[in-house]
Amino acid sequence: MTETTEAPTVAQTAETKTPSPTSEPAVVTPAENGHGDAKAATDGEEQTTSNGGATPDEKAKVEEKKEDPPKEMRAVVLTGFGGFKNVKILKKPEPSPQVGEVLIRVKACGLNFQDLMVRLGAIDSPPKTPTILGFECAGEVEAVGEEVEGFKVGDRVVALPEFRAWSELVAVPTKYVYHIPDEMTFQDAAAIVMNYLVAYILIFDLVSLREGKSMLLHSVGGGVGQAIVQLVRTVPNVTIFGVCSKGKHEALAATGLIDHLIDRTDYVNEVRKITTEGVDIVMDCLCGEECNRGYGLLKPMGKYILYGSSNVVTGETKSFFSVARSWWQVDKVSPIKLFDENKSLGGFNLRHLLYQQDGAEYVRSTVDKIFDMWKDGKIKPVVDSAWALEDVAEAMQKMHDRKNIGKLVLDPSMEPKPKPATPAKSKSKKQASEDKTGKKDKDDDKKTAENGGGDEKKEGGDEAEEAKTNGDTEEAAGTPPSAQTNGDGAVEKKDEPAAATNGDATESEKKESS
Repeated sequence: MTETTEAPTVAQTAETKTPSPTSEPAVVTPAENGHGDAKAATDGEEQTTSNGGATPDEKAKVEEKKEDPPKEMRAVVLTGFGGFKNVKILKKPEPSPQVGEVLIRVKACGLNFQDLMVRLGAIDSPPKTPTILGFECAGEVEAVGEEVEGFKVGDRVVALPEFRAWSELVAVPTKYVYHIPDEMTFQDAAAIVMNYLVAYILIFDLVSLREGKSMLLHSVGGGVGQAIVQLVRTVPNVTIFGVCSKGKHEALAATGLIDHLIDRTDYVNEVRKITTEGVDIVMDCLCGEECNRGYGLLKPMGKYILYGSSNVVTGETKSFFSVARSWWQVDKVSPIKLFDENKSLGGFNLRHLLYQQDGAEYVRSTVDKIFDMWKDGKIKPVVDSAWALEDVAEAMQKMHDRKNIGKLVLDPSMEPKPKPATPAKSKSKKQASEDKTGKKDKDDDKKTAENGGGDEKKEGGDEAEEAKTNGDTEEAAGTPPSAQTNGDGAVEKKDEPAAATNGDATESEKKESS
Protein backbone atom coordinates (compact mmCIF):
# COMPACT_ATOMS: atom_id res chain seq x y z
CA MET A 1 0.00 0.00 0.00
CA THR A 2 1.31 3.40 -0.95
CA GLU A 3 1.33 5.84 1.90
CA THR A 4 0.72 9.53 1.25
CA THR A 5 1.53 12.40 3.48
CA GLU A 6 -0.59 15.48 3.91
CA ALA A 7 0.86 18.59 2.27
CA PRO A 8 1.76 21.27 4.83
CA THR A 9 -0.25 24.44 4.71
CA VAL A 10 2.32 27.19 4.24
CA ALA A 11 2.47 30.45 2.37
CA GLN A 12 3.72 29.83 -1.17
CA THR A 13 6.66 31.89 -2.40
CA ALA A 14 6.87 33.53 -5.80
CA GLU A 15 9.48 31.00 -6.96
CA THR A 16 8.55 27.38 -7.59
CA LYS A 17 11.27 24.87 -6.86
CA THR A 18 11.72 21.96 -9.25
CA PRO A 19 11.52 18.68 -7.36
CA SER A 20 14.44 16.35 -7.62
CA PRO A 21 13.99 13.13 -9.54
CA THR A 22 14.25 11.13 -6.38
CA SER A 23 11.60 13.08 -4.45
CA GLU A 24 8.12 11.63 -4.05
CA PRO A 25 5.25 13.20 -6.06
CA ALA A 26 3.41 15.87 -4.13
CA VAL A 27 -0.26 15.41 -3.33
CA VAL A 28 -2.32 18.07 -5.17
CA THR A 29 -5.38 19.34 -3.37
CA PRO A 30 -8.44 20.52 -5.29
CA ALA A 31 -7.54 24.13 -4.60
CA GLU A 32 -4.09 23.60 -6.14
CA ASN A 33 -5.04 21.73 -9.32
CA GLY A 34 -5.23 24.88 -11.39
CA HIS A 35 -8.91 24.55 -12.35
CA GLY A 36 -10.58 26.00 -9.28
CA ASP A 37 -13.89 24.30 -10.05
CA ALA A 38 -13.75 21.49 -7.52
CA LYS A 39 -15.35 21.83 -4.12
CA ALA A 40 -13.75 20.96 -0.83
CA ALA A 41 -14.38 17.54 0.63
CA THR A 42 -16.15 19.12 3.58
CA ASP A 43 -18.98 20.19 1.24
CA GLY A 44 -19.87 16.57 0.66
CA GLU A 45 -19.92 17.19 -3.13
CA GLU A 46 -18.16 15.21 -5.82
CA GLN A 47 -14.90 16.65 -7.05
CA THR A 48 -14.66 17.70 -10.66
CA THR A 49 -12.71 15.69 -13.13
CA SER A 50 -9.19 16.64 -14.01
CA ASN A 51 -10.34 18.39 -17.20
CA GLY A 52 -12.21 21.08 -15.22
CA GLY A 53 -15.78 20.17 -16.47
CA ALA A 54 -18.88 20.91 -14.33
CA THR A 55 -20.64 18.19 -12.40
CA PRO A 56 -24.08 16.99 -13.54
CA ASP A 57 -25.67 18.84 -10.61
CA GLU A 58 -24.02 22.10 -11.62
CA LYS A 59 -25.08 21.62 -15.24
CA ALA A 60 -28.66 21.09 -14.14
CA LYS A 61 -28.59 24.28 -12.10
CA VAL A 62 -27.22 26.22 -15.07
CA GLU A 63 -30.01 24.87 -17.26
CA GLU A 64 -32.59 25.92 -14.69
CA LYS A 65 -31.19 29.43 -14.61
CA LYS A 66 -31.64 29.80 -18.36
CA GLU A 67 -34.93 31.61 -18.96
CA ASP A 68 -37.24 30.16 -21.58
CA PRO A 69 -38.04 32.59 -24.41
CA PRO A 70 -41.52 34.15 -24.01
CA LYS A 71 -44.27 32.30 -25.83
CA GLU A 72 -45.94 34.19 -28.62
CA MET A 73 -49.39 34.28 -30.20
CA ARG A 74 -50.99 35.76 -33.30
CA ALA A 75 -53.07 38.89 -32.88
CA VAL A 76 -54.82 41.50 -35.03
CA VAL A 77 -52.92 44.68 -34.18
CA LEU A 78 -53.86 48.25 -35.07
CA THR A 79 -50.52 49.98 -35.64
CA GLY A 80 -52.04 53.42 -36.23
CA PHE A 81 -55.38 55.02 -36.98
CA GLY A 82 -56.37 55.08 -40.62
CA GLY A 83 -56.74 52.61 -43.48
CA PHE A 84 -56.63 48.85 -43.73
CA LYS A 85 -52.84 48.87 -44.13
CA ASN A 86 -52.61 49.72 -40.42
CA VAL A 87 -54.37 46.47 -39.45
CA LYS A 88 -51.70 43.76 -39.28
CA ILE A 89 -51.28 40.22 -37.98
CA LEU A 90 -48.33 40.30 -35.58
CA LYS A 91 -46.72 38.06 -33.00
CA LYS A 92 -47.35 39.21 -29.45
CA PRO A 93 -46.31 37.73 -26.07
CA GLU A 94 -48.92 35.45 -24.60
CA PRO A 95 -50.75 37.15 -21.69
CA SER A 96 -51.13 35.63 -18.25
CA PRO A 97 -54.24 36.05 -16.08
CA GLN A 98 -53.99 38.62 -13.33
CA VAL A 99 -56.05 38.77 -10.15
CA GLY A 100 -59.72 38.34 -11.00
CA GLU A 101 -59.04 37.34 -14.63
CA VAL A 102 -59.30 34.19 -16.72
CA LEU A 103 -57.15 33.33 -19.72
CA ILE A 104 -59.25 32.32 -22.74
CA ARG A 105 -58.06 30.29 -25.72
CA VAL A 106 -60.02 32.08 -28.46
CA LYS A 107 -62.00 29.97 -30.92
CA ALA A 108 -64.11 32.68 -32.59
CA CYS A 109 -64.31 36.49 -32.61
CA GLY A 110 -67.15 38.84 -33.49
CA LEU A 111 -66.67 41.72 -35.94
CA ASN A 112 -68.79 44.79 -35.20
CA PHE A 113 -69.14 48.21 -36.82
CA GLN A 114 -67.60 49.67 -33.70
CA ASP A 115 -64.33 47.98 -34.70
CA LEU A 116 -64.30 49.96 -37.96
CA MET A 117 -64.73 53.18 -36.00
CA VAL A 118 -61.86 52.23 -33.69
CA ARG A 119 -59.64 51.63 -36.71
CA LEU A 120 -60.37 55.18 -37.86
CA GLY A 121 -59.96 56.64 -34.39
CA ALA A 122 -63.56 57.90 -34.64
CA ILE A 123 -64.67 56.94 -31.13
CA ASP A 124 -64.41 58.79 -27.86
CA SER A 125 -61.32 57.93 -25.81
CA PRO A 126 -59.61 55.87 -28.53
CA PRO A 127 -56.88 53.48 -27.40
CA LYS A 128 -53.20 54.18 -27.80
CA THR A 129 -51.63 52.41 -30.76
CA PRO A 130 -50.33 49.83 -31.31
CA THR A 131 -53.19 47.89 -29.73
CA ILE A 132 -54.96 44.58 -30.27
CA LEU A 133 -58.43 45.09 -31.72
CA GLY A 134 -61.71 43.39 -30.88
CA PHE A 135 -64.51 43.57 -28.29
CA GLU A 136 -66.03 40.10 -28.58
CA CYS A 137 -64.68 36.54 -28.49
CA ALA A 138 -65.59 32.99 -27.48
CA GLY A 139 -63.42 30.07 -26.43
CA GLU A 140 -62.22 27.88 -23.57
CA VAL A 141 -60.72 28.90 -20.23
CA GLU A 142 -57.04 27.90 -20.30
CA ALA A 143 -55.89 29.37 -16.98
CA VAL A 144 -57.47 31.04 -13.95
CA GLY A 145 -56.01 33.92 -11.97
CA GLU A 146 -56.16 34.44 -8.22
CA GLU A 147 -59.42 35.27 -6.46
CA VAL A 148 -61.50 33.91 -9.36
CA GLU A 149 -64.76 32.20 -8.50
CA GLY A 150 -67.26 30.47 -10.76
CA PHE A 151 -64.80 29.62 -13.54
CA LYS A 152 -62.37 26.75 -14.02
CA VAL A 153 -60.01 25.49 -16.69
CA GLY A 154 -61.93 23.99 -19.60
CA ASP A 155 -65.09 26.09 -19.22
CA ARG A 156 -66.71 27.19 -22.49
CA VAL A 157 -67.23 30.94 -22.34
CA VAL A 158 -67.86 34.10 -24.31
CA ALA A 159 -66.33 37.43 -23.31
CA LEU A 160 -66.68 41.17 -23.99
CA PRO A 161 -63.27 42.67 -23.21
CA GLU A 162 -62.53 46.30 -23.97
CA PHE A 163 -60.15 45.60 -26.90
CA ARG A 164 -57.67 42.67 -27.23
CA ALA A 165 -60.33 40.11 -28.25
CA TRP A 166 -58.90 39.41 -31.72
CA SER A 167 -56.02 37.19 -30.67
CA GLU A 168 -55.32 33.54 -29.96
CA LEU A 169 -55.26 34.20 -26.20
CA VAL A 170 -56.83 36.95 -24.12
CA ALA A 171 -56.97 37.63 -20.38
CA VAL A 172 -60.35 39.07 -19.36
CA PRO A 173 -61.81 40.17 -16.00
CA THR A 174 -64.50 37.70 -14.97
CA LYS A 175 -67.18 40.40 -14.82
CA TYR A 176 -67.05 40.48 -18.63
CA VAL A 177 -67.05 36.68 -19.09
CA TYR A 178 -70.18 34.53 -19.47
CA HIS A 179 -70.73 30.76 -19.60
CA ILE A 180 -72.32 29.51 -22.82
CA PRO A 181 -74.68 26.55 -23.21
CA ASP A 182 -73.03 23.21 -23.99
CA GLU A 183 -74.91 22.89 -27.29
CA MET A 184 -73.90 26.33 -28.57
CA THR A 185 -70.99 26.53 -31.00
CA PHE A 186 -68.22 29.07 -30.52
CA GLN A 187 -69.17 30.83 -33.76
CA ASP A 188 -72.78 31.18 -32.62
CA ALA A 189 -71.59 32.44 -29.23
CA ALA A 190 -69.45 35.13 -30.88
CA ALA A 191 -72.36 36.06 -33.14
CA ILE A 192 -75.05 36.22 -30.48
CA VAL A 193 -73.76 38.04 -27.41
CA MET A 194 -73.12 41.64 -28.42
CA ASN A 195 -75.73 41.86 -31.18
CA TYR A 196 -78.58 40.31 -29.21
CA LEU A 197 -77.53 42.09 -26.04
CA VAL A 198 -77.98 45.46 -27.77
CA ALA A 199 -81.20 44.32 -29.45
CA TYR A 200 -82.74 42.99 -26.23
CA ILE A 201 -82.03 46.15 -24.25
CA LEU A 202 -83.42 48.33 -27.06
CA ILE A 203 -86.62 46.34 -27.58
CA PHE A 204 -87.60 45.31 -24.09
CA ASP A 205 -85.94 47.83 -21.75
CA LEU A 206 -85.87 51.13 -23.65
CA VAL A 207 -88.86 50.81 -25.98
CA SER A 208 -90.95 48.30 -24.00
CA LEU A 209 -92.38 46.98 -27.26
CA ARG A 210 -96.03 45.99 -27.15
CA GLU A 211 -98.45 44.33 -29.51
CA GLY A 212 -99.75 46.33 -32.47
CA LYS A 213 -96.86 48.77 -32.79
CA SER A 214 -94.93 49.73 -35.94
CA MET A 215 -91.14 50.14 -36.25
CA LEU A 216 -88.72 51.66 -38.73
CA LEU A 217 -85.38 49.81 -38.56
CA HIS A 218 -82.21 51.06 -40.28
CA SER A 219 -79.55 48.57 -41.46
CA VAL A 220 -81.98 45.71 -41.14
CA GLY A 221 -79.56 43.35 -42.86
CA GLY A 222 -76.73 43.83 -40.35
CA GLY A 223 -75.96 41.75 -37.28
CA VAL A 224 -77.87 43.95 -34.83
CA GLY A 225 -80.64 44.49 -37.38
CA GLN A 226 -81.23 40.75 -37.75
CA ALA A 227 -81.19 40.33 -33.96
CA ILE A 228 -83.82 43.08 -33.54
CA VAL A 229 -86.04 41.47 -36.18
CA GLN A 230 -85.97 38.11 -34.40
CA LEU A 231 -86.71 39.62 -31.01
CA VAL A 232 -89.52 41.79 -32.40
CA ARG A 233 -91.14 38.65 -33.82
CA THR A 234 -91.59 37.34 -30.28
CA VAL A 235 -94.19 40.13 -29.83
CA PRO A 236 -97.44 39.65 -31.81
CA ASN A 237 -98.68 41.95 -34.55
CA VAL A 238 -95.71 44.31 -34.90
CA THR A 239 -95.08 45.87 -38.33
CA ILE A 240 -91.45 46.20 -39.41
CA PHE A 241 -90.25 48.69 -42.03
CA GLY A 242 -86.74 47.48 -42.89
CA VAL A 243 -84.35 49.95 -44.52
CA CYS A 244 -81.32 48.62 -46.42
CA SER A 245 -79.68 48.63 -49.85
CA LYS A 246 -81.54 47.01 -52.73
CA GLY A 247 -78.90 44.31 -53.07
CA LYS A 248 -80.11 42.71 -49.84
CA HIS A 249 -83.86 42.83 -50.51
CA GLU A 250 -84.16 39.43 -52.17
CA ALA A 251 -82.28 37.53 -49.45
CA LEU A 252 -84.12 39.31 -46.62
CA ALA A 253 -87.50 38.88 -48.26
CA ALA A 254 -86.91 35.13 -48.33
CA THR A 255 -86.87 35.04 -44.52
CA GLY A 256 -90.45 36.28 -44.33
CA LEU A 257 -89.76 38.24 -41.13
CA ILE A 258 -89.87 41.80 -42.53
CA ASP A 259 -93.14 43.36 -43.61
CA HIS A 260 -91.79 46.14 -45.82
CA LEU A 261 -88.29 46.33 -47.33
CA ILE A 262 -87.37 49.87 -48.36
CA ASP A 263 -84.31 51.24 -50.11
CA ARG A 264 -82.37 53.72 -48.01
CA THR A 265 -82.15 56.37 -50.72
CA ASP A 266 -85.75 57.65 -50.29
CA TYR A 267 -87.20 55.75 -47.36
CA VAL A 268 -89.19 58.68 -45.91
CA ASN A 269 -91.47 58.99 -48.94
CA GLU A 270 -91.77 55.22 -49.23
CA VAL A 271 -92.97 54.96 -45.63
CA ARG A 272 -95.42 57.83 -46.17
CA LYS A 273 -96.87 56.00 -49.17
CA ILE A 274 -97.61 52.97 -46.98
CA THR A 275 -98.78 54.83 -43.89
CA THR A 276 -99.45 58.55 -43.74
CA GLU A 277 -99.45 58.54 -39.94
CA GLY A 278 -95.84 57.46 -39.60
CA VAL A 279 -94.43 54.86 -37.22
CA ASP A 280 -94.35 54.30 -33.46
CA ILE A 281 -90.65 53.52 -33.15
CA VAL A 282 -87.52 54.51 -35.07
CA MET A 283 -84.32 52.49 -34.51
CA ASP A 284 -81.39 54.51 -35.83
CA CYS A 285 -77.78 53.32 -35.97
CA LEU A 286 -76.70 55.86 -38.60
CA CYS A 287 -76.99 59.33 -36.99
CA GLY A 288 -76.42 62.52 -38.96
CA GLU A 289 -79.31 63.73 -41.08
CA GLU A 290 -81.16 60.44 -40.45
CA CYS A 291 -81.92 61.73 -36.95
CA ASN A 292 -84.08 64.55 -38.29
CA ARG A 293 -85.75 62.34 -40.88
CA GLY A 294 -86.48 59.63 -38.34
CA TYR A 295 -87.87 62.07 -35.81
CA GLY A 296 -90.15 63.49 -38.50
CA LEU A 297 -91.64 60.03 -39.12
CA LEU A 298 -92.74 59.52 -35.51
CA LYS A 299 -96.40 59.35 -34.57
CA PRO A 300 -97.58 61.11 -31.42
CA MET A 301 -96.38 59.01 -28.45
CA GLY A 302 -93.62 57.73 -30.72
CA LYS A 303 -90.05 56.93 -29.62
CA TYR A 304 -86.82 57.60 -31.45
CA ILE A 305 -83.75 55.57 -30.31
CA LEU A 306 -80.18 56.28 -31.45
CA TYR A 307 -77.77 53.38 -30.86
CA GLY A 308 -74.98 54.01 -33.39
CA SER A 309 -73.28 56.53 -35.67
CA SER A 310 -72.10 54.55 -38.66
CA ASN A 311 -72.57 57.54 -40.98
CA VAL A 312 -69.30 58.82 -39.54
CA VAL A 313 -67.51 56.07 -41.51
CA THR A 314 -67.52 57.37 -45.07
CA GLY A 315 -64.14 56.21 -46.33
CA GLU A 316 -61.13 54.08 -45.54
CA THR A 317 -59.62 56.84 -43.38
CA LYS A 318 -61.12 59.24 -40.89
CA SER A 319 -62.76 62.34 -42.34
CA PHE A 320 -63.11 65.23 -39.93
CA PHE A 321 -65.58 66.79 -42.34
CA SER A 322 -67.89 63.75 -42.21
CA VAL A 323 -67.68 63.67 -38.42
CA ALA A 324 -68.51 67.37 -38.13
CA ARG A 325 -71.29 67.11 -40.70
CA SER A 326 -72.79 64.08 -38.97
CA TRP A 327 -73.25 66.01 -35.74
CA TRP A 328 -74.02 69.39 -37.31
CA GLN A 329 -76.98 67.92 -39.20
CA VAL A 330 -78.64 66.81 -35.97
CA ASP A 331 -81.22 69.32 -34.83
CA LYS A 332 -81.14 70.39 -31.21
CA VAL A 333 -84.45 69.23 -29.77
CA SER A 334 -85.54 70.90 -26.55
CA PRO A 335 -87.62 69.14 -23.89
CA ILE A 336 -90.35 71.72 -24.54
CA LYS A 337 -90.68 70.49 -28.11
CA LEU A 338 -90.91 66.89 -26.93
CA PHE A 339 -93.53 67.97 -24.42
CA ASP A 340 -95.57 69.74 -27.07
CA GLU A 341 -95.37 66.94 -29.65
CA ASN A 342 -95.73 63.97 -27.27
CA LYS A 343 -92.56 62.32 -28.55
CA SER A 344 -89.58 60.70 -26.86
CA LEU A 345 -85.87 60.54 -27.62
CA GLY A 346 -83.52 57.89 -26.29
CA GLY A 347 -80.03 56.57 -26.79
CA PHE A 348 -77.96 53.52 -25.95
CA ASN A 349 -74.18 52.96 -25.89
CA LEU A 350 -73.20 49.47 -24.70
CA ARG A 351 -69.51 50.33 -24.49
CA HIS A 352 -70.16 53.18 -22.06
CA LEU A 353 -72.62 51.14 -20.02
CA LEU A 354 -70.29 48.19 -19.64
CA TYR A 355 -66.88 49.81 -19.15
CA GLN A 356 -67.61 53.32 -17.86
CA GLN A 357 -70.95 53.16 -16.04
CA ASP A 358 -70.52 49.91 -14.08
CA GLY A 359 -73.33 48.06 -15.83
CA ALA A 360 -71.65 44.64 -15.67
CA GLU A 361 -74.29 42.97 -13.46
CA TYR A 362 -77.17 44.35 -15.53
CA VAL A 363 -75.50 43.08 -18.69
CA ARG A 364 -74.89 39.65 -17.14
CA SER A 365 -78.56 39.22 -16.25
CA THR A 366 -79.53 40.22 -19.80
CA VAL A 367 -77.09 37.71 -21.31
CA ASP A 368 -78.71 34.95 -19.23
CA LYS A 369 -82.13 35.91 -20.64
CA ILE A 370 -80.77 35.81 -24.19
CA PHE A 371 -79.30 32.34 -23.70
CA ASP A 372 -82.64 31.14 -22.31
CA MET A 373 -84.37 32.42 -25.45
CA TRP A 374 -81.78 30.62 -27.57
CA LYS A 375 -82.38 27.36 -25.69
CA ASP A 376 -86.12 27.75 -26.30
CA GLY A 377 -85.53 28.18 -30.03
CA LYS A 378 -86.93 31.73 -30.15
CA ILE A 379 -83.76 33.24 -31.60
CA LYS A 380 -80.97 31.96 -33.81
CA PRO A 381 -77.93 34.05 -34.75
CA VAL A 382 -77.38 34.70 -38.45
CA VAL A 383 -73.72 34.26 -39.45
CA ASP A 384 -72.88 35.85 -42.78
CA SER A 385 -69.38 34.38 -43.10
CA ALA A 386 -66.27 33.31 -41.18
CA TRP A 387 -62.78 34.64 -41.86
CA ALA A 388 -59.20 33.84 -40.92
CA LEU A 389 -57.35 36.41 -38.84
CA GLU A 390 -55.12 37.17 -41.83
CA ASP A 391 -58.21 38.12 -43.88
CA VAL A 392 -59.59 40.60 -41.35
CA ALA A 393 -59.03 43.58 -43.68
CA GLU A 394 -61.21 41.96 -46.34
CA ALA A 395 -63.90 41.22 -43.74
CA MET A 396 -63.78 44.85 -42.59
CA GLN A 397 -64.13 46.01 -46.18
CA LYS A 398 -67.23 43.87 -46.63
CA MET A 399 -68.84 45.38 -43.55
CA HIS A 400 -67.79 48.88 -44.62
CA ASP A 401 -69.52 48.34 -47.98
CA ARG A 402 -72.68 47.11 -46.20
CA LYS A 403 -72.61 43.81 -48.09
CA ASN A 404 -73.03 41.46 -45.14
CA ILE A 405 -76.32 39.91 -44.05
CA GLY A 406 -75.85 38.95 -40.42
CA LYS A 407 -72.67 38.58 -38.40
CA LEU A 408 -69.08 38.47 -39.62
CA VAL A 409 -66.93 36.11 -37.53
CA LEU A 410 -63.16 35.67 -37.27
CA ASP A 411 -61.79 32.16 -36.68
CA PRO A 412 -58.13 31.89 -35.54
CA SER A 413 -57.98 28.25 -36.67
CA MET A 414 -58.95 29.00 -40.27
CA GLU A 415 -56.38 29.08 -43.05
CA PRO A 416 -56.17 32.41 -44.89
CA LYS A 417 -57.40 32.68 -48.44
CA PRO A 418 -54.74 32.18 -51.13
CA LYS A 419 -53.56 35.49 -52.47
CA PRO A 420 -54.29 36.01 -56.18
CA ALA A 421 -51.31 36.27 -58.52
CA THR A 422 -50.37 39.82 -59.38
CA PRO A 423 -51.29 40.45 -63.05
CA ALA A 424 -48.59 41.72 -65.39
CA LYS A 425 -48.80 45.44 -65.97
CA SER A 426 -49.87 46.44 -69.47
CA LYS A 427 -47.23 48.35 -71.38
CA SER A 428 -47.84 51.86 -72.61
CA LYS A 429 -47.82 52.68 -76.32
CA LYS A 430 -44.45 54.34 -75.94
CA GLN A 431 -42.91 51.27 -74.26
CA ALA A 432 -44.46 48.97 -76.88
CA SER A 433 -43.03 51.14 -79.67
CA GLU A 434 -39.59 51.17 -78.06
CA ASP A 435 -39.67 47.39 -77.59
CA LYS A 436 -40.69 46.94 -81.25
CA THR A 437 -37.87 49.21 -82.44
CA GLY A 438 -35.39 47.44 -80.21
CA LYS A 439 -36.48 44.06 -81.55
CA LYS A 440 -36.06 45.28 -85.12
CA ASP A 441 -32.54 46.53 -84.36
CA LYS A 442 -31.64 43.17 -82.85
CA ASP A 443 -32.89 41.36 -85.95
CA ASP A 444 -30.82 43.65 -88.19
CA ASP A 445 -27.73 43.05 -86.05
CA LYS A 446 -28.31 39.34 -86.26
CA LYS A 447 -28.55 39.42 -90.04
CA THR A 448 -25.45 41.59 -90.26
CA ALA A 449 -23.55 39.21 -88.02
CA GLU A 450 -24.58 36.25 -90.18
CA ASN A 451 -23.53 37.98 -93.41
CA GLY A 452 -20.27 39.20 -91.88
CA GLY A 453 -19.44 35.71 -90.68
CA GLY A 454 -19.91 34.35 -94.20
CA ASP A 455 -17.63 36.99 -95.68
CA GLU A 456 -14.96 36.32 -93.09
CA LYS A 457 -15.19 32.65 -93.78
CA LYS A 458 -14.87 33.30 -97.52
CA GLU A 459 -11.91 35.63 -97.03
CA GLY A 460 -10.23 33.11 -94.79
CA GLY A 461 -10.60 30.48 -97.50
CA ASP A 462 -9.15 32.78 -100.14
CA GLU A 463 -6.14 33.62 -97.97
CA ALA A 464 -5.48 29.96 -97.37
CA GLU A 465 -5.63 29.17 -101.05
CA GLU A 466 -3.31 32.09 -101.80
CA ALA A 467 -0.85 31.01 -99.13
CA LYS A 468 -0.82 27.49 -100.49
CA THR A 469 -0.09 28.76 -103.99
CA ASN A 470 2.75 30.93 -102.69
CA GLY A 471 4.15 28.03 -100.78
CA ASP A 472 4.23 25.86 -103.85
CA THR A 473 6.02 28.60 -105.81
CA GLU A 474 8.64 29.13 -103.12
CA GLU A 475 9.29 25.42 -102.86
CA ALA A 476 9.88 25.23 -106.59
CA ALA A 477 12.31 28.17 -106.34
CA GLY A 478 14.42 26.39 -103.79
CA THR A 479 12.61 27.04 -100.56
CA PRO A 480 13.18 24.07 -98.27
CA PRO A 481 10.18 21.90 -97.50
CA SER A 482 10.48 22.73 -93.83
CA ALA A 483 9.32 26.31 -94.50
CA GLN A 484 5.96 25.44 -96.04
CA THR A 485 2.90 27.31 -94.82
CA ASN A 486 0.18 25.72 -92.70
CA GLY A 487 -2.68 27.05 -94.75
CA ASP A 488 -3.27 30.16 -92.56
CA GLY A 489 -0.33 32.11 -94.01
CA ALA A 490 2.01 31.17 -91.16
CA VAL A 491 5.21 29.35 -91.92
CA GLU A 492 5.35 25.93 -90.42
CA LYS A 493 8.57 23.98 -90.00
CA LYS A 494 8.34 20.22 -90.23
CA ASP A 495 10.58 17.19 -90.27
CA GLU A 496 13.78 19.30 -89.77
CA PRO A 497 16.11 17.70 -87.28
CA ALA A 498 16.58 20.40 -84.70
CA ALA A 499 19.66 20.67 -82.55
CA ALA A 500 19.43 18.21 -79.77
CA THR A 501 18.87 19.79 -76.49
CA ASN A 502 21.06 17.26 -74.73
CA GLY A 503 24.26 18.63 -76.28
CA ASP A 504 24.86 15.93 -78.95
CA ALA A 505 26.10 17.22 -82.33
CA THR A 506 24.27 16.63 -85.57
CA GLU A 507 25.64 14.41 -88.37
CA SER A 508 26.73 17.45 -90.52
CA GLU A 509 28.56 18.96 -87.58
CA LYS A 510 30.42 15.70 -86.99
CA LYS A 511 31.59 15.61 -90.63
CA GLU A 512 32.80 19.23 -90.54
CA SER A 513 34.73 18.65 -87.34
CA SER A 514 36.39 15.61 -88.76
